[in-house]
Amino acid sequence: MTKFVFITGGVVSSLGKGLAAASLGCLLQARGYKVTIQKLDPYINVDPGTMSPFQHGEVFVTDDGAETDLDLGHYERFLNIPMGKANNFTTGRIYQRVIRKERRGDYLGSTVQVIPHITDAIKQAIHSVAGDVQIAIIEVGGTVGDIESLPFMEAIRQMRNDLGREHTLFIHLTLVPYIPTAGELKTKPTQHSVKELLAIGIQPDLLILRTDREVPSGLRKKIAQFCNVSLDSVIACQDQDSIYRVPFALYLEGLSRKVLLQLNLQGAEPKMEDWEYVLDKTINPTHKVTIAIVGKYVELKEAYKSLNEALSHGGIANDSKVLVRWVDAEDLIKEDPEASLSGVDGILVPGGFGERGTEGKIIAIRHARESKIPYLGICLGMQMAVVEFARNVANIPDACSSEFEPQGEDPVIALMTEWMDGNLLQKRDVNADMGGTMRLGAYDCLLVEGSLTAKAYGELEISERHRHRYEFNNNYRQQLIDAGLLITGTSPDKELVEVVEIANHPFFVACQFHPEFKSRPRTPHPLFSEFVRASMLFRGGQ
Repeated sequence: MTKFVFITGGVVSSLGKGLAAASLGCLLQARGYKVTIQKLDPYINVDPGTMSPFQHGEVFVTDDGAETDLDLGHYERFLNIPMGKANNFTTGRIYQRVIRKERRGDYLGSTVQVIPHITDAIKQAIHSVAGDVQIAIIEVGGTVGDIESLPFMEAIRQMRNDLGREHTLFIHLTLVPYIPTAGELKTKPTQHSVKELLAIGIQPDLLILRTDREVPSGLRKKIAQFCNVSLDSVIACQDQDSIYRVPFALYLEGLSRKVLLQLNLQGAEPKMEDWEYVLDKTINPTHKVTIAIVGKYVELKEAYKSLNEALSHGGIANDSKVLVRWVDAEDLIKEDPEASLSGVDGILVPGGFGERGTEGKIIAIRHARESKIPYLGICLGMQMAVVEFARNVANIPDACSSEFEPQGEDPVIALMTEWMDGNLLQKRDVNADMGGTMRLGAYDCLLVEGSLTAKAYGELEISERHRHRYEFNNNYRQQLIDAGLLITGTSPDKELVEVVEIANHPFFVACQFHPEFKSRPRTPHPLFSEFVRASMLFRGGQ
């Protein structure tokens, strides 16, 4: 029978519940247990797919096409296993399910209420992720006390009664702030946060204290006393210089041992050799390289979370520290690109939506192409590379994307109206709903033998994750090939262009998919490994 560990957060948001869940998961996995993690998000959106990155950060895409919270990226990177639609539920998705059942008459005339109907639906969602795993970690988003999270809190409270103490565990992550003027750490926010939990009917079994410094034993005793837990149940988690140090910090605090003890489980000491290697290469690299990320959300690094991590994984593969220079694409329109891109060893243009900054991205791509600087384009970064090549090499001066110029003269990138999803023909048009209607999830791709991309992967058949509506326009395919564009990756039916390259360039690869979603610290993605390697060679050759 699956055992459930529920992680809640208090005082403020963005404390790192996702990292705590992922770190606990990898520790339990290292002790030999089969683990999964689920994120419950209290917002009413069905998924984060239509939310601005400024509101929510990155949208992480799974193999099965779910648009999910960025915490699922942490789960995959730490556990090295794929997540799916069952690993992320929102209030909107729960209510959508219940309302559909009500419309079908499934409730047989009953008055549909938060309790029991919504809470039952939440419990069903939680059980759906269990499968054959031994331990399921359930992260409840938001902060204790929020109105939005109350149905989720009630559902997990009920699960303690349904399953018993040996099969459920509550961990509360809270903030212990340091007040400089007083010169001390304060426990009152934690006390009040636990008080909120107790009012709901949940007594936390373990407390994780987020802090920027060591928590003295006296403060731990005070927190234990006022929060009704044993001293051994108070765990400190101090700020770390790398997220990959967090599992070690929590291991030293005995987190996984205490979780197993309270769940009445045994466990060998965790095998952490691969994580020790990752941490060593992250903290003590031999080389360094500077990569420019040219985007429009650069002031919010969370919008490019998986991208940033994938670059660091590429660094691990090459024993190199990757220094990221964030470049606002709009700045390149106003000034000489040399001002922002001087001294970089590689240029990366990531995915994105909307016209803002696209001309700046095209300027950056031209600079990379003409200056022979290693370039990696992802999704929109691939589309803008095609536009740039069409305008400046293939003599199509009005080349554009119909996403930004619906009536454009030469839309070398156009709306994808139909494509094959396995054996199913998917169709869309310009009037389709925004949410969940893109080409989403894993699709197969065939690579051209001898291409840079094929050499990076070491194979010719790959599967990568997608999130886009617009596609390479095949009406311009031959014209661009004749001008020198290399199409080195396509869908199995050859209809959809997945990867383009440019000859006589040390590394110019642009892909329609999102390789960053499949990169892991223990198994870096080959495109990022090769991109970092090419950037190191460029740096050494200057």
